[in-house]
Amino acid sequence: MVAASVSALSARDPALAGHAARVTDLAARLAAWLAWDDASLYSIYVGAPLHDIGKVAVSTAILRKPGPLDERELAEIRTHPTAGAKLIGPLGHADEALPFVLYHHERWDGAGYPTGRRGPEIPEGARILSIADAFDAMTSTRPYRRALPVERALSEIERCAGTQFDPAMAHAFLEAWDAGALEPATAWTTLRVSRASA
Repeated sequence: MVAASVSALSARDPALAGHAARVTDLAARLAAWLAWDDASLYSIYVGAPLHDIGKVAVSTAILRKPGPLDERELAEIRTHPTAGAKLIGPLGHADEALPFVLYHHERWDGAGYPTGRRGPEIPEGARILSIADAFDAMTSTRPYRRALPVERALSEIERCAGTQFDPAMAHAFLEAWDAGALEPATAWTTLRVSRASA
């Protein structure tokens, strides 16, 4: 069911399939670094691939727009967590997936959406996912902008700790990155070494 749902979304916007896979991997690596138990890790593998499933209800023109979104378009994009929560209801394992789908755009300071939850009111899975989601979004090329350098994205995670992100999880992300625990097999190793020696 998870794979079928992700396939339906990637048909609307092919970039989202790669994004879902990278975010799931990054969130699972961070959870493992934080020594989450097996049941909690399993919830990431169920819920994280579906976090953007509500975008099937968003106009393809908006998803693929090669420029910044206007206020009306942003409002439509911001419906995707609620739309996703409705979509996954009939799926198996909906209980495990719901926090990732509904709350991954909430912010630690309460300024997120769709519910305005703040701090520990946000489920832990959604807090970890929001960091992985933001990091991948920043370091991926989008129709309207180039990817940011990894070092700049890491600086943004640090800057937004305590406002956008759970500060403890944001700092754990940076520590895990510097230890090499979050890296897939990429050329990012030299960057990690340069950060550690800075």
